[in-house]
Amino acid sequence: MVTATKDMQLISHLMRRAGFGVGLPELESLAQNGYNETVNRLLKPTNVQEMTDDLIRRYHHEQSGMMGQNNPGAYWLYKMITTTDPLTEKMALFWHGIFATGYPKITQGKVLNDQIRMFRRYGTGNFRTLLLELSKDPAMIVWLDNHDNHDGAINENFGRELLELFSMGVGNYSEQDIKETARAFTGWTIGNTEYMALRAERDSIWPYGRIAWHFEFKEDDHDSGEKEFLGNTGRLNGDEIIDIICHQESTARFISRHMYHFFVADEPPVPQWPYTPPRDPKAIDTLTQAYFDNDYDIRAMLDILFNSEFFKSEDSWHERVKSPAELVAGILRLTGEFDRPRREILDRSTQAIYMGQHLINPPSVEGWHQGTEWIDTGTLVERLNFASQQMSNVENPGVAEIIGRVIGDGSHQADDSLVQRCLDEMGVTSVSEGTRSILENFAAQNRDLENDATQIVAQMLQMVAATHEFQRA
Repeated sequence: MVTATKDMQLISHLMRRAGFGVGLPELESLAQNGYNETVNRLLKPTNVQEMTDDLIRRYHHEQSGMMGQNNPGAYWLYKMITTTDPLTEKMALFWHGIFATGYPKITQGKVLNDQIRMFRRYGTGNFRTLLLELSKDPAMIVWLDNHDNHDGAINENFGRELLELFSMGVGNYSEQDIKETARAFTGWTIGNTEYMALRAERDSIWPYGRIAWHFEFKEDDHDSGEKEFLGNTGRLNGDEIIDIICHQESTARFISRHMYHFFVADEPPVPQWPYTPPRDPKAIDTLTQAYFDNDYDIRAMLDILFNSEFFKSEDSWHERVKSPAELVAGILRLTGEFDRPRREILDRSTQAIYMGQHLINPPSVEGWHQGTEWIDTGTLVERLNFASQQMSNVENPGVAEIIGRVIGDGSHQADDSLVQRCLDEMGVTSVSEGTRSILENFAAQNRDLENDATQIVAQMLQMVAATHEFQRA
């Protein structure tokens, strides 16, 4: 039996945060390269493999049009569970939670999918570039009404959220700054709006659905007058507004705290941040400095974060509650159920909805309140039931392979080795003494029932899936 070393435990921690977790075979492979090289490969992936669009659409004709609230999320789940580049998908999920955009107002799955593609492309690059692309994103333009933002008749919605929720945070700008931002983004709109509105009324949803929207800058609708924003004066356009935003320390600290919250340990909900200090102020200082030292580069910030002591410390292990999307994707990567497209993907993505996270349909422009707020009496039952049912289903190929490996080397024959091997196989590797005691007691009681080896291992996998440590990243 292979026992996870400290380096393997650290890599397992990394992959739970930077990805969706790994099973033992992949963990052993990564450990051969070491922690530092694993970080490098996450940040600079090569030869990325994933389930391709043409294969998905061959089995799911509805994915061509992406009509309905659930299809875009199901499509994205395919990418999460099959990619060899999990950090890119994780960063797309990170930005989706901050730049929250939802289906009910957009009613255009293709446009929302294009936004997620944009997060994949720019999500680990320069933050200024990302904000600029976001400002041109058709889904965001419609979501926050910037197509109704005109010279002489401004709509402040996008300008307000750009400052409050996307970059600087409450308390770092004035109401006048919001108005000036709105003026700067007049004319940033959807191209050919009259035709697109007509198409939206008359189109057929089959087989290809609606035509995706595109960005257009309408100079004749842009307020080119002089503006004053955060002490800077000039004929500011949206580009200059973003330049000024990115130069602010409040922006660096806001993004740094989001990254700490997502990758290191749960923070209070964002609305409490103006009144609640960070959990680890020194960590926020470190990430803020990395933001400026590397010209707003997100990948460089991630490199600093993943190699920091505050990330690698055992005190941070299992300190984040997995979001429903993380939990479902991580389990499905272990079970190996989706070696090809299957209709069951719609049910699996719906399970995340029952747990409180409807991908591509956040509850508000604030996104989801994360951390312990993922857990209540209803969602906890859904999480435990889904995890235990999937991991004890011996018909799932990944589960069958795990059971075969555990039985094959005799790990199932002793209670302590059975527990540790199942923990390692599911990417947990380390648990509290209390959790270990419960699992070993269960193993002993289960063995007394004279179950066969397959049942013994399957039921232990089911128990591990219900542990505090597995439900957290």
